[in-house]
Amino acid sequence: MTPAARIQAAIEILDEILGGIPVEKSLTNWARRSRFAGSKDRAAVRDHVFSAIRCKRSFAALGGSESGRGLMIGAIRAAGERLDGLFSGERHAPSVVTAAEVGRDFDTDAERLDIPEWLWPRFQSSLGNQAASVAQALQHRAPVHLRVNLIKADVSTAVAALAAEDIVAVSHPACATALEVKEGARKISQSTAYRDGLVELQDAASQAVVAALDLRPGLRVLDYCAGGGGKSLALAAHQGVKVFAHDVNPDRLRDLPSRAERAGAPVELVSTAELDQHAPFDVILADAPCSGSGSWRRAPAGKWALTETRLMELTEIQSSILTKLSSMLIQGGVLAYATCSMLDEENGAVVDAFLSANPAWSETFRNTWLVTNGTDGLFTAHLMR
Repeated sequence: MTPAARIQAAIEILDEILGGIPVEKSLTNWARRSRFAGSKDRAAVRDHVFSAIRCKRSFAALGGSESGRGLMIGAIRAAGERLDGLFSGERHAPSVVTAAEVGRDFDTDAERLDIPEWLWPRFQSSLGNQAASVAQALQHRAPVHLRVNLIKADVSTAVAALAAEDIVAVSHPACATALEVKEGARKISQSTAYRDGLVELQDAASQAVVAALDLRPGLRVLDYCAGGGGKSLALAAHQGVKVFAHDVNPDRLRDLPSRAERAGAPVELVSTAELDQHAPFDVILADAPCSGSGSWRRAPAGKWALTETRLMELTEIQSSILTKLSSMLIQGGVLAYATCSMLDEENGAVVDAFLSANPAWSETFRNTWLVTNGTDGLFTAHLMR
């Protein structure tokens, strides 16, 4: 495919997404229809699509409309590239840009920085003078991080195994087990190091959330909102720790047994009905449902799907989870609350409200990671009674 044909493909996919089709479904449907597209073509089209979704507001302003075509015109203008060679109308290229397809200046900082208008005051309140730089970071692609599985390898062994397959990875300062992939990221899933369980794909801040826990042999640990199980596996990499994984949607855990076997990290799946049988726990990690604002680089559609009403619903869910789990912990145990959000309403405010309502509890640890530090945005706090 030519560069122009890739842009035309991105336009068509973006129009589907703007019409309500989920991002991954639209990309998959296009790939199935376009057997002629090679792996580099698919990767380039995917990059165009995700970049346009991350920067939907600013690209729409620069491109003259919130349509697939408008977003891609805006993307080319934002990059300072010429439109005429790409929008030529020849063969599979998009049609020539007309005089009516003019861009405009940004109306607000929120538009320039690609944050929903209603959210921008909350964003500023939560992040202060870092709000603009965090929003700018969210306009760009996230780095690729790996977790070294210490059950099977140390950091130097994992780095060497990856390098043998032309994957260049270096240590990341957020966590001792974290690597940042500098070259060859698209090769990871087929690499021997990944297939043999030496490494797992996991953001460095997510690893740091687990590393912040004082995990010792003999502890019984519940990963309450386990999702795909990445943190469960990181927990189970600590020798002698018994890990239980739970999620209200069991389908999210369907791949965890095979992942745990590959990693050599035993994890016991627990249904909601079985939780009381296994309680109390020494440590509970509650990576609660949230806005996902810290991972909007990876899942940018979530930025535009979030509403004020949904944010309020999420804070109520988060508070209810803390209340529920507080009764499932041993005396002196640790309840670790976490989110992949950078909004104070979901983080410190939720914890502070819980502590205010439960004076027997205290906070022993709190930390926030921002996307400007080279990780996803995460928050965690440790609570004890």
